[in-house]
Amino acid sequence: MRFAWRQMMDIAWHAPEDRAELTRRIGTEKNAKQRDRLRAVLLALEGQETLRIARMLGRSRRFVQRWAYVYRERGLAAVSPTRQAGRPARLAPEEQACFKARMLGGPTAADEGLCTLRGREARKILQQEFGQPYTLSGVYALLERLGLSCLRPRPRHRKNDLEAMARWLAGAPLLSGKSPRPTPLSRSKPGFRTKPGSASRAP
Repeated sequence: MRFAWRQMMDIAWHAPEDRAELTRRIGTEKNAKQRDRLRAVLLALEGQETLRIARMLGRSRRFVQRWAYVYRERGLAAVSPTRQAGRPARLAPEEQACFKARMLGGPTAADEGLCTLRGREARKILQQEFGQPYTLSGVYALLERLGLSCLRPRPRHRKNDLEAMARWLAGAPLLSGKSPRPTPLSRSKPGFRTKPGSASRAP
């Protein structure tokens, strides 16, 4: 004979007002996952079994237990997702300032005679002078954050360069003012064509 395994969570209310606060927050919470965290806590406090709560919410047993026990250990304020710290910047603020000054200063003797610093050169500088490996896309993102551009604008076509266009027009040959002679119209009626040799000969 099989017996259904039932698990009750051993938690109790932290404060009498927590019931009303949980109910209020569940009713106003727009994020579905956070709403389920709060509902899991409330249902557990009301004596519902872990697996039943999981089925009701469509969540895992671990999800239900985790947030019920978070409430038990730390109270209602802790029933919220912890914000993940962003990835720390590879360059400290003072290093970013030095790198920006290095790029604005232009090529140096260390750049092996280059006349322009581009993305590849910026990546090399970051690796050799600052000890930070960057991908090329990472270099472009860093330069953009620092308000720098590592690429020169593409040269404009002469048709888009007003000064070049004006110079070209000044030296261009003049067009004739005479109108071209009109093409003589065919005397044949529209919709008909005369076959060669089919017209009658004059006597």
